[in-house]
Amino acid sequence: MFGLAELLEATGNFSEENILGQGGFGTVYKGQLPEGLEIAVKRLASHSGQGFIEFQNELQLIAKLQHMNLVRLLGCCSQEDEKILVYEYLPNKSLDYFICDNNKRALLDWSKLVAIIEGIAHGLLYLHKHSRLLVIHRDLKPSNILLDSEMNPKISDFGLAKIFSSNDTEANITRRVIGT
Repeated sequence: MFGLAELLEATGNFSEENILGQGGFGTVYKGQLPEGLEIAVKRLASHSGQGFIEFQNELQLIAKLQHMNLVRLLGCCSQEDEKILVYEYLPNKSLDYFICDNNKRALLDWSKLVAIIEGIAHGLLYLHKHSRLLVIHRDLKPSNILLDSEMNPKISDFGLAKIFSSNDTEANITRRVIGT
């Protein structure tokens, strides 16, 4: 558990210059803890349409999952009216940052693209087959694939993910379209 004061200090009071991105959940900020560790701080917007259920879902789900191709949750903060998730910081942003810009796309040669695709596939295989839970992400898109300092992909944003037990039959699986 992180304290709100600690996260305010780490992100410069959630300053605009530290914004990494925004989504349906709220805003993600870059921060740095006193010992020097860089973090990504996902702050639930009070007006968020997704809200507290997705916050709880992501917190419970990602805390139980560990794989080199999934973003790592470091902790959370639920203090006052704030609902915050704290993740490892991934310096190369998201996959869409590279594929939607011609200049940046040129930095991804064929071998790097194959490695990114394989990493995403390994992460999905873990979620679908090898984790303790059967997880369907339901919002997999380039902006939810983050890249570490060596361009290794990590699947992020589990707010819309669905967990299934081994008892679930096909009739119990949702067919409702969700995500982007």
